[in-house]
Amino acid sequence: MLYLILSVFFSVFVGILIKISKKYNTDIFQMITVNYLVSIILSFLLFDIDTYSSPKKIPYLTIAALIVLLPTIFLFLFKSVQQVGIIRTDIAQRLSLFLPIIAAITIFNEKISILKYCGIIIGFISIYLILSNKNKSKQNISDYSDWLFPISVFIGFGVIDILFKQLALYSSIPYTTSMFYIFIGAAIVSIFINLFYLIFKNKKLSYTSLLFGIPLGLFNFLNIFFYLKAHRVFSDSPTTVFAGMNFGVIILGTLVGYFIFKEKLQLKNVIGILLSVIAVLIILISQFCNL
Repeated sequence: MLYLILSVFFSVFVGILIKISKKYNTDIFQMITVNYLVSIILSFLLFDIDTYSSPKKIPYLTIAALIVLLPTIFLFLFKSVQQVGIIRTDIAQRLSLFLPIIAAITIFNEKISILKYCGIIIGFISIYLILSNKNKSKQNISDYSDWLFPISVFIGFGVIDILFKQLALYSSIPYTTSMFYIFIGAAIVSIFINLFYLIFKNKKLSYTSLLFGIPLGLFNFLNIFFYLKAHRVFSDSPTTVFAGMNFGVIILGTLVGYFIFKEKLQLKNVIGILLSVIAVLIILISQFCNL
């Protein structure tokens, strides 16, 4: 459980850092590039990288998919916020939990108890209440094409969770070695994305963005590392990690927004936080009860 809690904390730290960086007009894509370069260095220094593994043992498809998805999901997020607003984008990201839960049942063959189902349902209700806001986005969605990016966010985050679970279960090579390969590939992809914006969109290199990318890389590295460790501990119960991570980030992120960034909470938001806590407790209790 410690690994899951640590993953939640570092995930929220990533969000806090990105929120603070916006005050300095940083470029998120430049930050992401440095983030992956830092992750490569940390992986090399902290892990015993198994570069002598047989090529046949490497999960190429899983690694390749994560290499593409990890940097490009930020493009989808950016475009989705532009098209449909922050609230709808956040909802799409949180509801992506549906996909890994379905995968837990159909792919990973988890037997979910009635108690855990109740916890998950309460959790989804809490998501709605927490994200509900009187200041609804005033953007009107007039075209079906406007939904392309929020749907991409929904699918992208869901698939990333599923792929990380598969990576954690893969035993032919250490998952830390797979992480190293993923960070290298993601860095290359993000460098190409940045080159595109620098050359064709006339964006300038931002040294502030590069500096913010360093702590971002540290927090993101620890977030992914502990997330994979949690999946290995709860290898037979992926929904505990999927739901616990999602609801945990929502609870802590909302509290940080209220106490640190002075974001206003309505009564239904507070009720949503309480329901999220109840949902997490029910899911944890279901680990030890066959109900």
